[in-house]
Amino acid sequence: MHNNLKEGMKDGIPIALGYFSVSFTFGMLAVNSGMSPLHAVLISLFNLTSAGQFAGLHVILAGSSLLEMALTQLVINMRYALMSLSLSQKLAPCVKTGHRLTIAYGVTDEIFAVASSKKEKVGQYYMYGLIVLPVLGWVGGTLTGAVASTIMPAFVRSALGVALYGMFVAIVVPPAKKEKTVRTVVMLALLFSTGFYYLPVLRNISGGFMVIICTLLSAGIGAILFPIKEEEK
Repeated sequence: MHNNLKEGMKDGIPIALGYFSVSFTFGMLAVNSGMSPLHAVLISLFNLTSAGQFAGLHVILAGSSLLEMALTQLVINMRYALMSLSLSQKLAPCVKTGHRLTIAYGVTDEIFAVASSKKEKVGQYYMYGLIVLPVLGWVGGTLTGAVASTIMPAFVRSALGVALYGMFVAIVVPPAKKEKTVRTVVMLALLFSTGFYYLPVLRNISGGFMVIICTLLSAGIGAILFPIKEEEK
């Protein structure tokens, strides 16, 4: 069984480094949008999800309702519930309910992947070690980006703002080039988003519900067009 704190921290170092760079951009974007550095850091500390935070920031800036915020986060972060259910089978029997609830806070895509790749069961101390550095990297990156944004010249902030979109392109393009399914879902999401932006009736829908509808429509159509057969799982 893997239950060594130091082993978990060692495995979490690459995740923490990657999280720092992404959350730096979030901190910068949040402050440039009018949010205080403290609020940006608190969002990263209590939310711990890149897609959810960027979408949530959009909902906040649009002045949307709490219901829209809740539904947006539910749709975007629903996969974490499935990951937690799957990871619960990987945890050793000695990991009690209190530890499981605490570990669930830090379940992200990367942490789930690393923990699931272990051949043996994992204990709470390994999971705590695996989670702690990525959380510090995520929160620290947000703080650094937020503070840097307050002192950087305007032209530098503008250039880094463009880099944000470059980061999303770099995330989406490689799998889209390899997988027809990903490419189709991405194109559907772009098509729906464009329709909500330009069409007279749809453009009146708030930003929060626009994210929810586009996500559900594109993912739903993708599931219908490209179902995964039981033997392929």
